[in-house]
Amino acid sequence: MTTAMGLIDPFIHYGFMRRALVATFVLGCSAGPVGVLLLLRRMTLVGDAMSHAVLPGAATGFLIAGGLSLPAMGLGGLIAGLGVSVLSGLVSRKTVLREDASFASFYLTSLAFGVLIVSLKGSNIDLLHVLFGTILSVDQNAITLVGLISSVSLIILALIYRPLVTECFDPGFLRAVSGKGQHYHLLFLFLVVINLVAGFQTLGTLMAVGMMTLPAIVARLWTRTLPRMMMTAAFVAALSGLSGLLFSFYLAVASGPAIILSASMFYGLSLVFAPQGIFAGKGLRKRKVSPHP
Repeated sequence: MTTAMGLIDPFIHYGFMRRALVATFVLGCSAGPVGVLLLLRRMTLVGDAMSHAVLPGAATGFLIAGGLSLPAMGLGGLIAGLGVSVLSGLVSRKTVLREDASFASFYLTSLAFGVLIVSLKGSNIDLLHVLFGTILSVDQNAITLVGLISSVSLIILALIYRPLVTECFDPGFLRAVSGKGQHYHLLFLFLVVINLVAGFQTLGTLMAVGMMTLPAIVARLWTRTLPRMMMTAAFVAALSGLSGLLFSFYLAVASGPAIILSASMFYGLSLVFAPQGIFAGKGLRKRKVSPHP
């Protein structure tokens, strides 16, 4: 009974803890499923690159608004992220460079430029807030915007679920049948960018991608069907948010890194105990993911 009360006491007595919990739950609902598709497309490192690529836009919005304004930072990050996505695609089609190389080039430039913007016009504290977020200062407006982004993401996923899944497993077939494979790819990158935008104030630009990739990897170790994998990823993301906030509150540590480390803890446990973990199936036999329940 005492343990149970210890788990809920911070959320009963402190409004900022309740708002932070709601923000992480809502973010996990969309970031988890998007992360699963990112994982199946073998684009997890591209997602990490994009989280760095949006930094100049987020930093510009931060300075224009004079602080942590999620709408201003979100708009700037959205423009920067989509710009990097389009430019990377153009470079990969017009040159011999692959898309991952293009993303790497642009994200390194964007990261350096974003840090430079904040360092020239802001303080070290401002830089830390942009890079690592301040989830405990999330207000009602930020929660509303995160909820809107999450809802839009889930609606788009539902509308284009089949083409996205087809592109994951057989991109050549989708291009041959409809000729719109590139359109769906760009739309998926849009989903990645807006979910990174949603993670700005909660986890910062450097760690926002962690809410996508780590829960998706955990889900991959526990399930074999795509719908279950998406639901498991969303659940793990929410559970990581809850446990990370509790660790942050009782151990007096930064909340953003605590949430990501909580997800890392679930990953470590899954490596040992999951049906498709280290000790499963006598060796490194890989099992295919099924798109059906």
